[in-house]
Amino acid sequence: MSDFDYFILLAEMRTGSNFLEANLNRVDGVSCHGEAFNPSFVGYPKIDALLGMTVEDREADPDALLERIKASDQLGGFRFFHDHDPRIVATCLADPKCAKVILTRNPVDSFVSWKIAQATGQWKLTNATHAKSAPIRFDAADFEVHLEAIQAFQVRIQRTLQTTGQTAFYLRYEDLRDVDVVNGMLKFLGTKEQLPNINKKLKKQNPEPLDQKVSNYPDMAAALTRLDRFDLGRTPHFEPNRGPAIPSYIAAPKAGLIYMPLRSGPDHAVKDWLADLDDAPRSSLITQFSQKSLREWQQTHLPHRSFAILRHPVARAHAAFCDRMLFDGPKLLPEIRANLRRVHKLAIPDEPQDEVDFDEATHHAAFLGFLQFLKINLAGQTSIRVDPSWASQLTLLQGMAQFLVPDVVLREEQLDGGLDALASQVGRRAKPIDDTAHKHTLKLAAIYDRQIEKAAREAYPRDYNAFGFDDWTA
Repeated sequence: MSDFDYFILLAEMRTGSNFLEANLNRVDGVSCHGEAFNPSFVGYPKIDALLGMTVEDREADPDALLERIKASDQLGGFRFFHDHDPRIVATCLADPKCAKVILTRNPVDSFVSWKIAQATGQWKLTNATHAKSAPIRFDAADFEVHLEAIQAFQVRIQRTLQTTGQTAFYLRYEDLRDVDVVNGMLKFLGTKEQLPNINKKLKKQNPEPLDQKVSNYPDMAAALTRLDRFDLGRTPHFEPNRGPAIPSYIAAPKAGLIYMPLRSGPDHAVKDWLADLDDAPRSSLITQFSQKSLREWQQTHLPHRSFAILRHPVARAHAAFCDRMLFDGPKLLPEIRANLRRVHKLAIPDEPQDEVDFDEATHHAAFLGFLQFLKINLAGQTSIRVDPSWASQLTLLQGMAQFLVPDVVLREEQLDGGLDALASQVGRRAKPIDDTAHKHTLKLAAIYDRQIEKAAREAYPRDYNAFGFDDWTA
């Protein structure tokens, strides 16, 4: 008889969790129910319900699905990744009757595999003759953001186990085909049955070495050597706490000025201003910082100054709404968008808009619905992650302060004087900054009213209180 009521398989995409689940489900009395708390689907893609519960049912009551998983067999469980429903992982991590199995893989290997799967559309392989492969281009900044999120989640797991006096069973990707190790996991779970062999129906995808899978392999190797692997930002993943977001920082080409963006802020105009400070093209801006390279920049750019820019919560939320949910473009979050339409009934079109006019009444209703979603999302009451583009600005600044406190926090509506002073402190004469307003601000001005302001204040009470924002004005 197992000491556990259920189990959680803590893993990430492309770590072999599908393979492990397939073998777990060969054991009598054990049922692994896929990604039961994935915000985009329930259990598995393209199914409508898991254990009689739809995505909408689970969104409304995740604990009800957890209870059904517990009752599904002698030992039921599910796979869980760092961006799944934060409400349920808090319950499971604190519960000593929940067995924790932690599966890890070399993060570079899993990242490359993930990018290849995105490029080819092939996420599982049962017949090697049908294998698809495509070389990918390694993006160092993208990888660092990916690594920071995974490490933050791992630190959270470890700390919870330590503070609650629990332990977990750890597996590496390389252990998955070792029947003795997998049987050791089954002993940890408390099952009587052992596997005679590993079912290898699921095939390893893209077994080639990394230099054959990455088109810019030398660039990847150089980028990885710059990482200080023992000093990456390790901070909790969910609101109200965030990491320092160092890869997003932007420095002038020569002058000792570095901009620490609060996402959905006036980035476009500030980048142009930083480049103009040194009479250089925007392409010469210094980006893709790591903790190590940022320290080196600080040592070689004296004097230096750092700054962040606050945007009014109404304008910032509208920028996030347009960029992330409404209009088609590189910042669109299609999976979260689909969830907000299906589960939260956000009144936006089926397909992203292509910069077309949006009926004002519909626009008002949709943006108001987005603000109402933000209120419960920032409170940890949804399965959707808190994206940096709409996380509270106070939380983002607190995260930055773990590594670097901005010398100055400016306000968007009063930039010229503050930027002039900063430029003079590093020996530069500032040029006027271009209009910083988001390109869809006029659309916001057309729909703004007391109802919008009230919803924004309810979504961002900490920002309004901390920074003394008045009502928004166009």
